[in-house]
Amino acid sequence: MENETGRPRPEEPPLKRRVSISDQVLGVDNPAFEHHHHHRRISASSEHNSEAGSRKKSILHHGASHENLAQYKFDLENGRINGNRKKSAFSLSSSIRDKIEYSEELERSWLYVFCSRCHGRDDTPSWEPNGWRRACPQPFCPSYRKFARTLCLFLLGLLLWGIVYSIIGEDAAPGGPLFGLAALCIAAHFGGWLISLTTLPALVGMLLTGIILQNVGLVSIDGKYSVVVSNLRKIALVIILTRAGLDLDPRALKSMKITVPKLGLIPWFVEALVVAVLTRYLLNLPWIWGFLLGSIIAAVSPAVVVPCLFRLRAKGYGVAKGIPTLIIAVAGIDDAASVAIYGIIKSVMFSHDALWYQILQGPLAIVGGLGFGILWGWLAKYVPEKGDPFMVPMRVLMLLGGGLLAVFGSERIELGGAGPLGVVAAAFVSCYFWEKQGWEVEDNPVATAFEIFWMIFEPILFGITGTQIKISELEESTVYLGLGCLAAGIIIRILATILVGIGSNLNMKEKVFIAISWMAKATVQAALGPGTLDCIDEKNEEQVHHAETVLTICVLSILLTAPVGAIIISLSGPKLLKKTSAPVAVTDGWRTRRPSIRDISIINEDPDLEETAENGNRVENGKA
Repeated sequence: MENETGRPRPEEPPLKRRVSISDQVLGVDNPAFEHHHHHRRISASSEHNSEAGSRKKSILHHGASHENLAQYKFDLENGRINGNRKKSAFSLSSSIRDKIEYSEELERSWLYVFCSRCHGRDDTPSWEPNGWRRACPQPFCPSYRKFARTLCLFLLGLLLWGIVYSIIGEDAAPGGPLFGLAALCIAAHFGGWLISLTTLPALVGMLLTGIILQNVGLVSIDGKYSVVVSNLRKIALVIILTRAGLDLDPRALKSMKITVPKLGLIPWFVEALVVAVLTRYLLNLPWIWGFLLGSIIAAVSPAVVVPCLFRLRAKGYGVAKGIPTLIIAVAGIDDAASVAIYGIIKSVMFSHDALWYQILQGPLAIVGGLGFGILWGWLAKYVPEKGDPFMVPMRVLMLLGGGLLAVFGSERIELGGAGPLGVVAAAFVSCYFWEKQGWEVEDNPVATAFEIFWMIFEPILFGITGTQIKISELEESTVYLGLGCLAAGIIIRILATILVGIGSNLNMKEKVFIAISWMAKATVQAALGPGTLDCIDEKNEEQVHHAETVLTICVLSILLTAPVGAIIISLSGPKLLKKTSAPVAVTDGWRTRRPSIRDISIINEDPDLEETAENGNRVENGKA
């Protein structure tokens, strides 16, 4: 073909097909399911070429990206890109484009890689001012869309601060406690973002930000705003538990009705018991405080486990036996059990009622929590009406309001264990009925709304939890012995999980992977760890010491297990799980949770790991 000048037009290379995050998570474009493309690499922003047998590089090795699809087509039509030579499309001016060319060395440099990882990609066409790309070349500068979004959020935050300052006054001024609380949450968000660039869980950065700001003296939120902090933690707990209930697929649980409780509750009880016994004899905690701590520590964190499982599942690891569903379902049951038992023990510890009523508090909390949750979830089936145009926001408010009432109301009547259990039950029952009406578990708009709530409250929860740790007041023996108790509990839980798995259809490697995937702690520990500090008598030094010990060990569990657990899950998955080599229908094994932009991790970008796992599976299948 010839262009307008009569010159032959350069041969157009095949258009590269984008692969979205949702496609990757839901099993579309999955390299594990295509016989003829075993070496094709797909990451969150991968590109695919139709040449069979060619290995695609990960996001960390891409060359110059085509930030705008329309611009890329324009370049193709005008011969600006050929098969071997790519010129920068960072400017709207052709003269500037002809002058700027990024070499392979620059594209592979740490600065280019960091900027590409930081800014990501945005393929959808968008408006931008003339000369924007000339002044702000990509990916070294953000796109105008991201710049405008950040500026808008900054202006909204400034507007909100101005309104609060106009109402409250000096407490919201710089140096005031409320201003410090807001600054802490913003700093925690950016601290988490920086840590997430290393592909570690963002919550680790949020927690470290709170610890650093507290211990350098930049933040102090004691005093009259301690009640606000306590209530913020409870709201975050409601959001955590609601998400846990919405993530449980009724059909998947029904198909694994024996395996899930067996693998979930027995190892949970073993770890809680080990932690209680060790802290009793090593840290001199009373038995009731030891069991309180054990009930917190035994909870698994979906915030750490789920993103890593999405990556493995998208590559086909473990999906044939529904291992991702099993792990996530058990994590939800663990959270519910931990919060319920914690609430019961806490109610007994700080109750002033008669002994017979304290004994009955456990059964009453369980029956009351389940009863309220089932009733509220059943009510959400009919209210609002399923054809109402405002159905989604009203259902969101129904679950959020019911959860807040359950948590705060149960504490008011001194049945603390009933509220959290009711939140999980209400979310699960309502999700069950909504699924009957046509909503899929992985495409539930109410759950998407709670994901947004969690994006807001995650830095608040972990930042505030970090401020409770004062390094100068920590005892070295408490830290060392606490780490020993945590390590012993994790190891014994892993062994218990493997033993409990005897008789199931899982092989030894799969049992080991499932066992180590449940070592990660984070959300429940951050939400419940500081809870006893709100209930103790500050004049009672013994109670203060016990509460601070509980909080210290909870924070240590997050710092120790969250990053280590994420890395171990991502690296051991290709070694321990079988990779599906044939198409798998979207069955219960896939129905776990909708994808979220915060759930994407690129810890494992080593193609050799996948090839090694594939070759091992082929050898094993050949022997069979």
